[in-house]
Amino acid sequence: MGRGIRRTLFLIQKELIELRRDPRLLGIVIVAPILQLTVLGYAATTDIWDVPVVVADADRSPASRELIAQFDGSPYFSIVDVVSTNAEIDPYLERGLGWMALAIPAGYGRDRASRGGATVQIVADGTDASSTTVALSYAANLIAGYAERVARERESAPPVAASVDPVIRVWYNPQLDSRDFMIPGVLALLLLIITSNLTSMAIVREREQGTYEQLIVTPLLRWELVVGKVLPYAVIGLLDVLLVVAVAVFWFEVPFRGSLPLLVALSIVYLMTTLGLGLFVSTISQTQQQAMMTTVFFFLLPMMFLSGFVFPIENMPQVIQYTTYLIPLRYYLVIVRDIFLKGVGIETFWPEALALAAWGLAILSLAVARSRKRLD
Repeated sequence: MGRGIRRTLFLIQKELIELRRDPRLLGIVIVAPILQLTVLGYAATTDIWDVPVVVADADRSPASRELIAQFDGSPYFSIVDVVSTNAEIDPYLERGLGWMALAIPAGYGRDRASRGGATVQIVADGTDASSTTVALSYAANLIAGYAERVARERESAPPVAASVDPVIRVWYNPQLDSRDFMIPGVLALLLLIITSNLTSMAIVREREQGTYEQLIVTPLLRWELVVGKVLPYAVIGLLDVLLVVAVAVFWFEVPFRGSLPLLVALSIVYLMTTLGLGLFVSTISQTQQQAMMTTVFFFLLPMMFLSGFVFPIENMPQVIQYTTYLIPLRYYLVIVRDIFLKGVGIETFWPEALALAAWGLAILSLAVARSRKRLD
């Protein structure tokens, strides 16, 4: 019994010495969890504030302006624009500039003063089912409270004379099924996890097996070596894209309203970022274990939580929102969800596609530069 305790203590001492001698491993074990806890402590929230709302005010009366002021004064909503017709709200919802639209019909002020009451329409994007449900609840409660206050102010008239009844429509995800929102995001996450992990161990594995030097002395050019390491995983990634799309559409019945060739083309651009990221990690790691831990703790987990996959970016503090622009998963999530649920084309999300391409070229260039130094 005593010898077993001594052997255990010696093993603990050995692990502590190895940890102290490897600053990078120490950073992964201690610094990374602290950073993640600090960031996610602010970012991981399901509360919704400042929901962007576009208003189509066809009445342009004091009564309609009063209703708009109710939304503008609420901490839950932020008026992004006021237009005149319902047709003008389409671009705001398509481009994600507005999550909801408040449509006030012509004659609203007259109808509100009549015994029949007035009706307004609330149109929601619906892509994010969870956030849309909460936002619609806020809107319904705000309108109900407003109608009640108007009724109390008119004590001489029956309450129905001042009623305002919202008619709610949800675009893109009418059933508010969270599965329709999450499964396209799973495609983006799976590509990131699989391809970055595989390529992160590509060069390290050769080094551990003792075949790294043999690759250096072969006639292979540097770019040929990089392509030879990356291309097989790119093919795996594209097969995963097709597999996940097939399962999403035929098994989970997630609507696919966009172009499959466009999705495949932009997935190739996204794979540039994930494969480049894994290759870069491979060039800065000494062992496969270190490569995997670096990928998971410093890239995969922060990207998953700060990309909008789990928590809406709009709910995060401003500083963290700026940080999310450095995360390629953020852009691909917008692209894949827009193609699946909205059926829009490159003319809508070209800024995200451009940012994704720039990110991919940058990380691939950095990875090749790091590889070149080690291949000389």
